[in-house]
Amino acid sequence: MISDFVKGKRKFDYPPDIQKGIALHRAIDAFTDEHEITKRAKEIFRPAYRLYSGAFTDVVYDHFLAADENEFPENSLHDFAQSVYTTLDRHTQWMPDRFAGMFPYMKEQNWLYHYRTRWGTGKSLGGVVRRSQYLTESETAFRLFEQHYQLLQDCYRHFWAAIKPFAAQKFEELHNKENFTL
Repeated sequence: MISDFVKGKRKFDYPPDIQKGIALHRAIDAFTDEHEITKRAKEIFRPAYRLYSGAFTDVVYDHFLAADENEFPENSLHDFAQSVYTTLDRHTQWMPDRFAGMFPYMKEQNWLYHYRTRWGTGKSLGGVVRRSQYLTESETAFRLFEQHYQLLQDCYRHFWAAIKPFAAQKFEELHNKENFTL
């Protein structure tokens, strides 16, 4: 959860298990960015948002994952989100300042659960704009998301079939490794 907020050598300020989590997150990010299907999904957002097309694609993938009944049947996403917030509450001393400032809102508004809805996804697309230096609006991103919903969902399905085993394998590698470098 904190990897995007940990820059440079600061990653070594964390205990080994958190360093492994950061390494896993970064490996998943690299895999995602280089995947052919992700490149196709980014093209939907690229004309309007250029370099930020990847950030919008990540949000869209989060939406489809949260709405994926195979991954989160019935109310299991709500339970999963609450478990994540509880775990994070136990480790606030390791939160970078920017994440620590955002976390109470994430938990209170249940961002992880609301990714499931189009409304929540729209709010998250707006969050990309708020955290960016150069963007001024997210309405176009939401319109593109709605307009290309089926294509983006197909991209997610193909991507998920590849990333899930990759992430499991990378997790095992990191879990079984005593000493490693990020």
